[in-house]
Amino acid sequence: MSRVGKMPVVVPQGVDVAIKDDQIVVKGALGSLSRPVHNLVKVKSEGGSLLVAPADDSAAANAMSGTVRALLANMVNGVSKGFERKLTLVGVGFRAQAAGQKLNLQIGFSHPVVKDMPAGITVTTPTQTEILIKGADRQVVGQVAAEVRAFRPPEPYKGKGIRYADERVVLKETKKK
Repeated sequence: MSRVGKMPVVVPQGVDVAIKDDQIVVKGALGSLSRPVHNLVKVKSEGGSLLVAPADDSAAANAMSGTVRALLANMVNGVSKGFERKLTLVGVGFRAQAAGQKLNLQIGFSHPVVKDMPAGITVTTPTQTEILIKGADRQVVGQVAAEVRAFRPPEPYKGKGIRYADERVVLKETKKK
């Protein structure tokens, strides 16, 4: 059996987990998340923790048990603590401004770039060159951060662009005559 799938998911105080037919709903302080349960996996709740087990002895069920366990752990962590991604803007005149559910970017184009945030995602700009994306669903937070970064990914010669806060850009040497 998968080593990850064997570990129980501890459910903290203030988080409610409901397992119905083939759907799991996790509710907490930061919202509610739901996910369908794969038919190769069985999920049960015992004494403040969730246990994931493969439905049969196939390799696919074994692999899926680890995947479902990781997804459940992310759901529980998301509704209790939340997830965040920090982006930084590098470049002269590059700036960001959060206005409600919209992110306005001035990143060297002739026009401003406006990104609408999906439901459940909040965006803040502590400074003009920092963007903080927060939410309960880890996958959505990461996807929104990737979409914002894709507007102007860091270029390899000067390093200008939008990058993750922990990202290191390796600069290339310019062409010599």
